[in-house]
Amino acid sequence: MGFDRSAFLSAYDALLDRWPVPVDTLDLDTPYGTTRVNAAGPPDAPPLLLLHGGGATAASWWANVGELARTARVFAVDRIGEAGRSTADGRPRPRTVADLHGWLDTVLDALGAERADLCGHSYGGWIALTYALSRPARTDRLALLDPTGCFTGYRPSYLLHAAPMLARPGERRARAFLAWETGGTPLDPDWTRLYGLAATFPATRPVTGPRPAPAALAALDRPCLVLPAAASRAHDPRTLAARAAALLPRARVHPLEHASHHALPYLRPAELNAELTAFLAR
Repeated sequence: MGFDRSAFLSAYDALLDRWPVPVDTLDLDTPYGTTRVNAAGPPDAPPLLLLHGGGATAASWWANVGELARTARVFAVDRIGEAGRSTADGRPRPRTVADLHGWLDTVLDALGAERADLCGHSYGGWIALTYALSRPARTDRLALLDPTGCFTGYRPSYLLHAAPMLARPGERRARAFLAWETGGTPLDPDWTRLYGLAATFPATRPVTGPRPAPAALAALDRPCLVLPAAASRAHDPRTLAARAAALLPRARVHPLEHASHHALPYLRPAELNAELTAFLAR
């Protein structure tokens, strides 16, 4: 199945239309292309950068942004080279961790934010954590939602079930993978549709790197909130929670019961939003 750009953009906009607050769409020029940012909340509030999971897009925060935008200026970012509304414009895309962090530097610069709170889900959590370790002067608080690649590895069963979707991307295979990972829980049709179409996006290989070293994590002098999904099939959430608590000196670790990995931001938002808003409160 090829990528249907028109259908993808329609699904993206359908999800963005469900944001319960006014949205400012910003297109920021960076050395790697044009970065789309969906912004909401008081312009003079503390900046909060939201980094979505792989294939989820910046539109996927609809169940959280209403609460977060009460006290923060929320910036949900579409990463260049992945499914979303950011475009490379013929420029080289980020290929190394240094490139990825440099791209985030230019995003914050274009937003006029010297520093920001970071909240990342899944792969976005790895990006947020590695950025905070690399750029502590630009990071205030750090929230990690069932992050991958930070404290533990993937379960072999997760990689096995993901393999068909990665080998031959398609909407049907993406939906089947979601159904397995979420244990057959009824999922939001708009979000599922967008995720399925995003699986066919002609993306480049995501920038990845090793898990942060224990010594680096121990030196991270920033307040951290780690919310493992207790029903995650991506990794062992108990191992994730134990290692995060042991390695991060200023962390609150609170597993979210009955939450799966991919649908964590929206499937049971009340507890998640309460944890985030309390953590980010000034």
